[in-house]
Amino acid sequence: MQPEIKNAFSQLKLPASDSHKGENGKLVFIGGSELFHAPMRWALDTASRFVDMLFYASVPQNNELIAEAKGNFWNGIVVPQGQVEVYIDEADCVLIGPGMERVEETTEMTNTLLRTFPHKKWVVDAGALQMVNPELLTSSMIITPHQKELARVATHLELDEDGALQFLSEKGVTIVLKGETDSLFCNRKNILIEGGHPGMTKGGTGDVLAGLMAGLYATNSAEVAAIVSSYVNKKAGETLAQEVGPFFNATDLAAQVPKTIHTLLK
Repeated sequence: MQPEIKNAFSQLKLPASDSHKGENGKLVFIGGSELFHAPMRWALDTASRFVDMLFYASVPQNNELIAEAKGNFWNGIVVPQGQVEVYIDEADCVLIGPGMERVEETTEMTNTLLRTFPHKKWVVDAGALQMVNPELLTSSMIITPHQKELARVATHLELDEDGALQFLSEKGVTIVLKGETDSLFCNRKNILIEGGHPGMTKGGTGDVLAGLMAGLYATNSAEVAAIVSSYVNKKAGETLAQEVGPFFNATDLAAQVPKTIHTLLK
């Protein structure tokens, strides 16, 4: 384990023995669409293991799916999109993007919320990241692009990809550039995290990472949350590969993540 990762784990905040409900993280998750349903579950299942309270807002169809998921998901509170700002105001962190479509509604919602809450901790992922105005990103925000999403952000800024990374880094945005080797840009450092497995190319593994990252960011710094989540997500995939080869999916990964982080902490 490289020094930056060891240092991040040493700083990771865990629930105190005398803590009470709500003191170990409140997270709002905004995601899903009429087209995409599953990403919200992968992100929710993962995040719910790392925060005390989880509030979820999506289109009415998805809110109903979660509310009616008896026996499958009881670990969050469904709130109407029209009331989400009240919950954001009280939250420690907000995750936006998994399962959102590249449509004008996503653009309007994402940019309005980021403009309204510029100092809140945010993880901006997937559909929201693809439609965001990068000028609105601040030093309290983490973005999680893969290479194509970085290119889209760069196009918005009328820069090349290196120029976009420099621009966002100078603003203090934490960037987790996902790939075979994750490249993290935080606090003017570039940290490379290797690992993972080809089985992680399946859809949904990025939603697991986003849920983990937001769950950790609720009670930790952006740098600690980014490093630990990137490393744990890859190690969880490696562990599953030892058991079943490449034959695992995002649901398996979401279940493995808490086991992996517990093992690493020991």
